[in-house]
Amino acid sequence: MTTLPPTPSQRPFKLALLGTRGIPARYGGFETFAEQLAVRLVQKGHQVTVYAESNQAGQPDTWHRGVRIRYIQLPHWGSATVIGYDWRCLQDATQDHYDLLYMLGYGTAWGCWWMRKRHGQKVWINVDGLEWARSKWGLIARTYLRVMEWVSSWAPTRIIADAQAIASHYQQRYPRSAACTCIAYGADVPNPVTALQGNQLPHQLNAHDYILVVARPEPENHLLEIIQGYQLAGISWPLVIVGDVKSHNSYQRKLLSLASNQVLFVGGIYDPAALTALRLQAACHVHAHSVGGTNPSLLEAMACSSLIIALDNPFNREVAHDAALYFQTPQQLAAHFQAIHADPHIHHYLQIRACQRVRSHYAWDLIATAYEQLIHAEVAS
Repeated sequence: MTTLPPTPSQRPFKLALLGTRGIPARYGGFETFAEQLAVRLVQKGHQVTVYAESNQAGQPDTWHRGVRIRYIQLPHWGSATVIGYDWRCLQDATQDHYDLLYMLGYGTAWGCWWMRKRHGQKVWINVDGLEWARSKWGLIARTYLRVMEWVSSWAPTRIIADAQAIASHYQQRYPRSAACTCIAYGADVPNPVTALQGNQLPHQLNAHDYILVVARPEPENHLLEIIQGYQLAGISWPLVIVGDVKSHNSYQRKLLSLASNQVLFVGGIYDPAALTALRLQAACHVHAHSVGGTNPSLLEAMACSSLIIALDNPFNREVAHDAALYFQTPQQLAAHFQAIHADPHIHHYLQIRACQRVRSHYAWDLIATAYEQLIHAEVAS
């Protein structure tokens, strides 16, 4: 019996993921995304390379669950080190014959244009969120990021947005932009029994008797407003804030001045199992991010069947939809806290709905399949 060769759309492809610190994921959303996508695509028979940072030149490649990890030495470019690193990764990628380069973030969008024009390489850019809108950036950095957002609208073969609100922003602001496709970030629903084994709650917390926030200490994540809402509520449950809050700037110093026996800054928690255990046992999870697309922290809380109280904006509405409570002011947040404290089961249906939404819309297997189909179509075109 003769087996027909696969059609071009079915052939295994060769993909490089750039713009991350590397895998296994220990840092943030892009690293988790790269690991989850790369491993699943390898399991489907494709070749995937993830570029990773190194402090030395010539570090040999390694392998993680079938994914090739290619190390590139960080340049000493000061505040532009990340840009220099991404550029070195792009240059290195010319040595291999990749079907597609996928850059996570638009900080080096000009380099992606160079790859297309100089080498005829198909390049995607994941534009993430409205990075230029973050208050942490000074005038020069913010101007550069605004320009890179514009460059990212036409430099790549395709723009990938992880939320429809971001895709709509590009389509409205840059009507002549490259093709734009929306594929969300993902999350896995944990097994509660397994997740809770060996993970004790910190600071003598009691299960289901604390409010949880997981966020970087930046104004766009509205930690001050969350604390104000908590103080107005006057409830006995402590407010637990996970994030690396130090005294690096006036905003973080203001946050730390509000610390007490009830407002607990527990630092960054980088052990996924420990963070999952903390989410599973929280009375509710407050998510007040206002810049970005599909936020990993929100999805992971939903996957843990957390009761979500989210800042009311298009990004959070798109992800949580009808599986969350929403607020716009500290006073509204306080009212939610008081109602939940009086009856912890009052919104149990929202917790069930949140987990179901992750399973049906954001499971990593679904996300990987969507990427595989789109890459096949891109490579075959």
